[in-house]
This record gives sequence, C-alpha cells and structure tokens, in this order.
Amino acid sequence: MSRFYKQVFENNEKWIAGKLAADPEYFKKLAYGQHPEFLYIGCSDSRVTAEDLMGVEPGQVFVHRNIANLVVPTDNNVNAVIQFAVEQLKVKHIVVCGHYGCGGVKAALHPHDMGQLNSWLQTLRDVYRFHMDELEGIPTEEARFNRLVELNVLEQCINVIKVDHVQRSWYNTGYPLVHGWVFDIKTGRLTDLRLNMEAESRNIRKIYDLRPSSNPG
Repeated sequence: MSRFYKQVFENNEKWIAGKLAADPEYFKKLAYGQHPEFLYIGCSDSRVTAEDLMGVEPGQVFVHRNIANLVVPTDNNVNAVIQFAVEQLKVKHIVVCGHYGCGGVKAALHPHDMGQLNSWLQTLRDVYRFHMDELEGIPTEEARFNRLVELNVLEQCINVIKVDHVQRSWYNTGYPLVHGWVFDIKTGRLTDLRLNMEAESRNIRKIYDLRPSSNPG
C-alpha cells in the first residue's frame, strides 16, 4: 500500500482535530443537514475542486462533476442532481463552471476515436459545430481553445434552463438563477462570464417552454 494512500487517512485525522479545536460542535452542526444556496456543476478534473476555488465550507455548495462539465439531457445522473437541488434543497443559484486547459474541450478541438468517451463528448463536439464560424475565425489555437471552453459553459447553462424542474421553480419563485463561470488553472482566478440567461431563455422559450399553459400548437 502506497505512502500517499495512508497519508489520506492521517490527513483526515488532522482535519478532524483542527475542526474540533476551532468548534467542538462542528460535526454535530454539520450532521443536522445541508442548506446550500448553490448547485455547482463542474469538471471532474482533479485540479478543479469546487469548495477550494470558491473558498466555502462543507454544506454551502451542492456539487456535481463530470468530464467537461456537461449537462446532457439524457444523463439521468445530472438530471437527478438538478431535481434534488431545486426541489429539495431549494438552491438559489445553479453554476456551470468550466476551466481553461480542459482535456474534454481539447478532445473536441482534435477529434479522434476515444472509445467509451465518444458518445459523452458528442455534446461538446456539437458545441463546436454550433459556433464553428466564430471559432474557426480565431487565429491562434490557444485562443480558440479558451473560447470553446467559454462557449461550452454557455451551452450547458442553456441546457440547464431547458430542464423541467428548473423551469417549474423559476416560474413559481424566480429561482434558481443560472450562472456561467470559468476557472483559470494558471492563475487560480474564477471569472463570472456574466451571461444574460434571461435573454437566452427568451430566445429559446418558443421551443423549450414546458409550462402547462404552453400552447403545443
């Protein structure tokens, strides 16, 4: 067994001791339940951890991560997470956070057979197709790569507002608000892309509006 594996459990003991030293009731309070205001949908990349980059404590953010931070309409996992976050946790914000240097995005820029990943990355390759004119007009590969990261965040935010649980809650309460962020691994900086999701919602409402009063004709 590797030294690093054992170190994880030693680190855990130190973490427990540190928390109890600061607040003897810490874990008792944590056990009462979670009341996060945010659902964070991010990439599985081991360098991009939601709580660390946001500077928050356990219980403040509900987290879902997958390769390239995708919101795929047929993915029961992400749909279940969104439903639970919206209907049970009553989150006020849903964040899709991409990151520069994302391997999934790079795979879309340089397509090749990736086995099981092919079907997953098709959603990302569709993002490239939707925005091909803009992307292929960008002169350098790095700038094109970074822009595809940002456009992927936009398209996944649009996928979030298509979800029935999100629409139902938003029409009833005005929440959750949907945000697109990007994390820069080289600098540690988190950037709000300031997407206008209300405008995006208006643009697609004719096709994707799921309110019972919507006219199917």
